[in-house]
Amino acid sequence: MKFVILPTLFLALAAPLAAKAQDQLPAPSPIEKSLAARAEHTTEVTLDRNMLAFASKFMDAKGNDKDSQAVKQMIQGLQGVYVREYEFAKEHSYTSDDLDALRKYFESSEWSPMVRERTKGIATGTDVYVKLVNGQMQGLFVLDAEDKELSLVLILGPIDIDHLSQLGGNFGIPKDAVKKAEKKVTK
Repeated sequence: MKFVILPTLFLALAAPLAAKAQDQLPAPSPIEKSLAARAEHTTEVTLDRNMLAFASKFMDAKGNDKDSQAVKQMIQGLQGVYVREYEFAKEHSYTSDDLDALRKYFESSEWSPMVRERTKGIATGTDVYVKLVNGQMQGLFVLDAEDKELSLVLILGPIDIDHLSQLGGNFGIPKDAVKKAEKKVTK
């Protein structure tokens, strides 16, 4: 009898923890540590809900216009922002396998690839994944790989696509990566 209860209890406890972990910012993966070790310059930003609420108070919002207020409201509703930028001294200092390892995290039923841009034989391109819940965007992942630079942006929580570009340049989110994502998402 004990052997039946313990696995059942474990499964009952593990399911809510796994669901909660899906909405938390990930810890850096081994591939990210490897990329950081190879990069000449690394920028890492990890902001949970509390840090975002605090940081949104310091955003450069020109007055109380509608757009500024909408962006602040969106930020306060986010669960987290996770940004990694790696700049390399030499071109193609990372491989397609490195990029595929990063993409694997988002190969689940919750995340849908919207954009997959590739250049044959070269580890460059842009990927955009979205997490949709009941038809609403609840997450966005952008992987932007250029010759000497790799940017990863993960935004968790409800996202208003109309105000997405205004997040670029804030919280370490690269303007170019967000603009590329927005262009590709709204096509």
